[in-house]
Amino acid sequence: MVRVDAAETGYGGADRRDTGAGTWRAGIRRVIRIGSRPGPWKRGPVLTALALLLGLLMLLHARIPDTGGLGSLAETFLPWFGLFVPVLLAGALWRRSASAVAALLVPVMVWLNLFGGLLGDKSHPDSDLTLVSHNVSADNPDPAGTARDLAASGADVLALEEITPQARDTYEKELAKAYPYHTVQGTVGLWSKLPLSDTRTVDVAMLGMVGPLAEALPAEERAATPRALRTTVATDQGPLAVYVAHLGSVRVFPRNGFWTDQRDAGAQALGKAVAAEQNERVVLLGDLNGTMDDRAFDGITSRLQSVQDAAGDGFGLSWPATFPVARIDQILVSGVRPASSWVLPATGSDHLPVAAGISW
Repeated sequence: MVRVDAAETGYGGADRRDTGAGTWRAGIRRVIRIGSRPGPWKRGPVLTALALLLGLLMLLHARIPDTGGLGSLAETFLPWFGLFVPVLLAGALWRRSASAVAALLVPVMVWLNLFGGLLGDKSHPDSDLTLVSHNVSADNPDPAGTARDLAASGADVLALEEITPQARDTYEKELAKAYPYHTVQGTVGLWSKLPLSDTRTVDVAMLGMVGPLAEALPAEERAATPRALRTTVATDQGPLAVYVAHLGSVRVFPRNGFWTDQRDAGAQALGKAVAAEQNERVVLLGDLNGTMDDRAFDGITSRLQSVQDAAGDGFGLSWPATFPVARIDQILVSGVRPASSWVLPATGSDHLPVAAGISW
């Protein structure tokens, strides 16, 4: 067998030369690519812009036009805007964009400024009076069971909303033993362990009532049925003015967007009633069909304080019961000290009951 030395043919040397030249050219191309690639502070301009826009949107939410209810819609779900932060962070890390990561500090700081106070437990162990409010739902399949669960909560004052004529007798019967005093005005009611007086309805402009509750009422009663009341609870420390309200529902229509006209009119009327209240100690319980971040409630929140915001543990989400995304059931006070706030277990309603403790 004859062996041919590669060195003698010259092929091996050529291969080595070619390989060296190819490596050199590849290195040059690599250097050019690295040199032309944007630095970490120049990458991800779209992600950077989105992060800044998110922060400005939360910071200036009150400036969002309310055309088609857009402003109210944004403010209703404002806390959930924080979920966009980890999404944008993942994109920034994938793009290795230092500018996008830095820009995300803006929405993080704004969100913490708006909602950071709700992350901790601000409740106090002692309270003088326990309040509970619950939209019991017109479609509740077990009003008797709901009434028993609410009575077992130990509430001193219990407000119910969305009481249908068919279920009223059931609630009155089941709650009679625990609450010797009560009043029902239209579709709202108050049960109390303490005496009640000076009870009257509050006009919250419910013309054009819609939804399940409207369907449960005769047509001639829909416009005239009260959905709010005011009464006085006699306590050891003096009179306590208590309002119970169920404001109009909101609707999402393809053409009109987020429709809140009915609710907003009720919120304005309720705000005026609270402003005219002579008693210095005031409590408002009810399903207001909106969060307290919504500008529609400025007339109420300027005079009353949310117990959940002042003494709650977390966000206290109450609707829908199966997967709560918003707190639209509220307990607000003035002239008393918020002590604690919490959410009770689900009943047969599509809302969760909300509870609060107050002190003198």
